[in-house]
Amino acid sequence: MTTATDPPPAAAAPAPAPAPVWARRAAHALALCAVPSGLWRVAMASGVYVGYSDEVLRDVYAIPGWGIAYVLGLAVLAELAALFPLLLVGDRWRPLRPGVLAPLAWTASGVLVLVALWQLVVALTVESETYLAGGTPRTVWALAFAPLIAVPALMTAVTWSYAKRHRGRRCG
Repeated sequence: MTTATDPPPAAAAPAPAPAPVWARRAAHALALCAVPSGLWRVAMASGVYVGYSDEVLRDVYAIPGWGIAYVLGLAVLAELAALFPLLLVGDRWRPLRPGVLAPLAWTASGVLVLVALWQLVVALTVESETYLAGGTPRTVWALAFAPLIAVPALMTAVTWSYAKRHRGRRCG
């Protein structure tokens, strides 16, 4: 029941335009980019030969041991981070206001660019090259981690799309 002193209900903020198809596809591609390297890490933690000798796994990566938790945790965290862009293109669930999510998305985009560059540096260092066997294991490793190169560009595109759709929208 309303009284004469109650203020009129605030008009609902206009819903943002739906995400473009290309942004939705890019967000789904991002989620898939982390899968091959994650599977490679799971194989490594499970004891499947991925190009490292048993001595290297034991002495350098602490597998078996705490290194298993580290490698599996890294695979899970990478996949969770790769799922984040789906929040930016989805219309069903909004955990944060656009005014909060947009800067968070730009920050995540910047971090992903730095992480991708860091991964390339680590992959091309002499130490990393020394431990991994040549031939097929190195080719499989390269194919598993190659999709990560696309992550910075895809994340920036999805974030730009989100920011463009929510620009000028007030959050109460």
